[in-house]
Amino acid sequence: MSAPALNASVPALGTARRPRKFTALERTLDSGLRVVVVRKPGVPLVEVRLRVPFLSARATHAARAAVLSDSVLTGTVDHDRAGLAAAVQRLGGDLGIGVDADRLQVSGNVLATNLRGFLDVVADVLTGATYPAKEVVAERERLVERLTIARSRAGVVAGEALAKRMWGDHPYARDLPEPEDVQAVTAAQVRRLHGDLVRPEGAVLVIVGDVSAARAADLAAKTLDGWAGAAAAATRVPPLPSVQPGPLVLIDRPGSVQSSMRLGASALRRDDERYPALQLANLIFGGYFSSRWTENIREDKGYTYGPHSGIDHHALGSTLQMQTDVATEVTGPALLETLYELGRLASLAPSTDEVESARQYAIGTLALSTATQSGLASTLSSLAGVGLGPDWLAEHPRRLAQVTRDEIAAAAAEFLAPSRFATVVVGDAASVRGPLAALTPVV
Repeated sequence: MSAPALNASVPALGTARRPRKFTALERTLDSGLRVVVVRKPGVPLVEVRLRVPFLSARATHAARAAVLSDSVLTGTVDHDRAGLAAAVQRLGGDLGIGVDADRLQVSGNVLATNLRGFLDVVADVLTGATYPAKEVVAERERLVERLTIARSRAGVVAGEALAKRMWGDHPYARDLPEPEDVQAVTAAQVRRLHGDLVRPEGAVLVIVGDVSAARAADLAAKTLDGWAGAAAAATRVPPLPSVQPGPLVLIDRPGSVQSSMRLGASALRRDDERYPALQLANLIFGGYFSSRWTENIREDKGYTYGPHSGIDHHALGSTLQMQTDVATEVTGPALLETLYELGRLASLAPSTDEVESARQYAIGTLALSTATQSGLASTLSSLAGVGLGPDWLAEHPRRLAQVTRDEIAAAAAEFLAPSRFATVVVGDAASVRGPLAALTPVV
């Protein structure tokens, strides 16, 4: 088994531009709400992200948290659903709510001149959401339908199985709530959850746009003054368990013409000094189009359209996540080549060209992701969830530029060894069990 050759040499790299500096104003209000404002002119808009800690809700009330996020904009003391939507539209804005394992997030944008009105609407939702019973029932039924459709997809089944394989009974293993749990949620339960956890203490409000940072912070403090009170005592959430590799989990999908393959292992948090080295090692393996994994099973073998490897960051820890979908008949060979590429990178240092290509990609994509108001606001909100701030964002390009080839090789040896990964395959078991079992124990 030989390593695939790159189709073409990588063009010479130019000198990376120094990241544009930005000044962030940070203020913690008496309520415990942390406000981060960055002035970023260019377009007359403002992006707003409000991150409220919600991990304890996922620990015991995943279904209620999901229904809450879907129905929080269905009415307040001052507006019904249509009235809320009209109020946001009149301001030239957009407003949405989402929830995941770590947080409830209010996301939106508005014309810069209408920031005050927009924050007034947000305050109305935070302090006056009523969750009308009829609306909650309607959103609950829509959510059940979406969950049923989602779980008919092999990729979703594989992702849930991998989470369970990695984390067992930990809240992070519950990516989607169960439909029967959602059906049992009542409006009263959702109101109680809102009252217990939608609180300013520990929350972070990020504002990015064509505004004066000081004035925007003052405006946030004034408009959100009525949002007060500490969150109710949260359910204790256990630490994230270490990933135990063990045998491959095969989930039968009779007659399937393709297999969904997922691999996962623990990774480094973004505040770890070795993280830049691991980030580049992952890119070289499978994190972008010129990676080894892509060159092997997509370009050379034609097994798949697009394999991808990434590092997912959560409040309690970070993980390496790898995924690809391949034709049933090449499931075994695709896993073989995947393990081969992991082992090759874990045992042999990458070339200088590979390192420089991945380095420039990492620096460039970070610059692109934060070039817009929306991208910068989302990135800052994500960093805030793991205790990092704008300083990390400003310094990370320098850290990437200074990582050595030896440090990348060391990170690959420690974190990309094939023996570290938990693996799940969803496919036609009658067809793929034999080839997979020839490579690794299968259950």
